[in-house]
Amino acid sequence: MAMNNNQNKQDSQKRFLLAIVLSLAFFMAYNYFYLEPQQKAIQEQQAATTTTKVQNKQDTNVVNNNAPSVQSVQKNSTIPQIKDISKEIIVSTVKTKNEIYEIDSLGRIAQVTLREKKYVDENKKALKLFDAKQLRPLEVRFTDSSINEQAFKTAVISSASTLDASSNIQTLVLTQKLTKTTLTKTLKFYPDGHYDLNIKTSNNQKYFITPGFRPDIAVDMYANHGALLTKNDGTLVKIKDEDVDNTIEVIGVHAVSSFDRYYTTVLFNYSKNLQVSVMKNKDSSPESFIHVNTSLDLKGYSGPKEYKLLKSFNENLTDIIEYGWFTFLAKPMFLMLQTVHNVVGNWGWAIIVTTILLKLILSPLAYKGMVSMNKLKEVAPKVKAIQEKYKDDKQKASTHMMELYKKEGANPMGGCLPIVLQIPIFFSIYRVILGSIELKGADWIWFVQDLTHKVSMSNLLDPYIIIPIFMGLTMFIQQKITPNQMQDEMQRKVFMMLPLIFTFFFLFFEAGLVIYWTVNNMFTIAQQAYINNIFKKQRQERKEAHDLKKSDKKK
Repeated sequence: MAMNNNQNKQDSQKRFLLAIVLSLAFFMAYNYFYLEPQQKAIQEQQAATTTTKVQNKQDTNVVNNNAPSVQSVQKNSTIPQIKDISKEIIVSTVKTKNEIYEIDSLGRIAQVTLREKKYVDENKKALKLFDAKQLRPLEVRFTDSSINEQAFKTAVISSASTLDASSNIQTLVLTQKLTKTTLTKTLKFYPDGHYDLNIKTSNNQKYFITPGFRPDIAVDMYANHGALLTKNDGTLVKIKDEDVDNTIEVIGVHAVSSFDRYYTTVLFNYSKNLQVSVMKNKDSSPESFIHVNTSLDLKGYSGPKEYKLLKSFNENLTDIIEYGWFTFLAKPMFLMLQTVHNVVGNWGWAIIVTTILLKLILSPLAYKGMVSMNKLKEVAPKVKAIQEKYKDDKQKASTHMMELYKKEGANPMGGCLPIVLQIPIFFSIYRVILGSIELKGADWIWFVQDLTHKVSMSNLLDPYIIIPIFMGLTMFIQQKITPNQMQDEMQRKVFMMLPLIFTFFFLFFEAGLVIYWTVNNMFTIAQQAYINNIFKKQRQERKEAHDLKKSDKKK
């Protein structure tokens, strides 16, 4: 029975190693054959849409006369397309330090242009967050269909056509005079890009206001995008694009965010519980509406999901930065990276230093695992002798082997724990590199211009290929100096192929992640070499002691 247990442990180690390889293989195959073609299709569709917009652009200034009431929207769970934003009158333009807000004739945020030099498109032009035909931030829908119909035909009166809030707070008042009510939006813009909003009607009219559809910039298959609601109990309600079947009603909401990989448009009030309806558009993607009874105070922002910036608005607002399943690990990982970055001043070096710190934290466990593996190597001849001696009695052989392991302090499973711990760390760092805008465009040394750049075999001249090749070399060295107990020749050959396999896999990972794994390997090599040296000295001391004892006996 004990023999079977020992054999099962060895089989578990092999299966665990195989599982890692197969998981990475599946991940890469899924990425290459499914995600990348999907991403290419999205980009082609966006390009085609842009071409159509240019061809259909006309010099006309009218407002949308066909917007439905909220009642019909709730009934049909669908928001119809809205006319091209280029055909709307821009009544106000507000500049903050890093954004330009454009307000249209219906009192909506028609466009937000990012002013920072690092936020540019493929043509090196300033990024614009919103697509022309999407639901726009601060759009209002009345429950009374007659008021709603009139509201989408009546232009607002703006208190100013241009405002410069880049250094001082500026106030903009938008008034929409309707037959049955007057809607007033008072917007206070701050230099950091966020704004305060007070919205009210002149009488008791119920209506809805929306943060708009998500920004249309970094929409890809590698990160989540859609809507995110932050509730008063700290829980999050996440609705992904193309994942809405019916209207979702949520109460006790503090923040409503529509987001893509790096950017967001959000309305929030952490001192008031909001009721929100989330409905699908024509693509079954989420569009959120906040319920309002007469008046409401909110804060809003449209721009990059930068952690420090969101925290300056409200500490709880950082919850809208999420990393999928690994958020509970990835968020602390980002905070650790950011703390290191504050010291070293470069995200590449921050990844390296953070990797070393993590290895130091886990070094006691790694030390035990390496010691156990070296002890297993030392007792391997004795184990083989026991197996030969009791080859006809496996139960007795197993009993003697377990006694030997206990006597020598060797644990057959001791080397697995450090590997197990590396898996969640690896994926949390991967999610941070994938979803943190702070790392987008961040460089490291002279040839790595973007840590989020995905290494691709389509361009072998790409300098990033240096990193995965060096990673493969470090993995090979690590393998050579790490004791292993594989007896089967085929297993040994497969094991020796792993550095080459991993090198190929890592060609499809972001440069920052490859840097992490390379440094991780280098540190492991140093640890293993240190442990090996200790055991080498101990063996030498035992040999000298044995030789001395033998010499004394001869005398």
